Amino acid sequence: MTGLQITLSGADWLTLLTHFLSLSLLAVGGAITTVPDMHRTLVAQHQWMSDGQFNASIAIAQAAPGPNVLFVALIGWHVGLNAGGGLGAGWVGWASALLGVLLSMLGILLPSTTLTFAASRWAHQNRELRAVRAFKQGMVPVVLALLIATGWILTAAHGADLAHWPLWLLTAAIAVLVWRTRLHLLWLLGAGALAGALGWV
Repeated sequence: MTGLQITLSGADWLTLLTHFLSLSLLAVGGAITTVPDMHRTLVAQHQWMSDGQFNASIAIAQAAPGPNVLFVALIGWHVGLNAGGGLGAGWVGWASALLGVLLSMLGILLPSTTLTFAASRWAHQNRELRAVRAFKQGMVPVVLALLIATGWILTAAHGADLAHWPLWLLTAAIAVLVWRTRLHLLWLLGAGALAGALGWV
């Protein structure tokens, strides 16, 4: 996971904030569903962070206990760290990294939290309306498609060619197990950790 040396102007910091503000309103099903657009903007378009930093941010946050949205803080941390010259730059690097965390978390949390609070109160009061029930049912395929796109982005960095067919087969088998059985997810996570420790995957 190598860092980049980038320079961010005031307008760039504002772009970072507004990007997360806009993604916040699209985060139906959680912030993880916005990963494809984060990758497109931060890695591919602006090149403010590397692919390795992006993937590590998500992997570390998903492995750590706590809310799912923590990966956004790590993404902001890496962008700020790259702009500040890294941790070796002293207090400037730390301040820049913390600014990245602040802007990214403020952006991703403020609009969706406000909208969720207002909409959930209204939906609870009007839960018997046909439109409310239809909206809830209609969002299911959207959330599933966004989660599949997120999975594709994360796995493509490790090789999406046929040489990795055992991993694709394992992924499909786990998906079927989750879908068709009542096997607790902790058993699957434990099996995955054991397989990784033994070097099987």
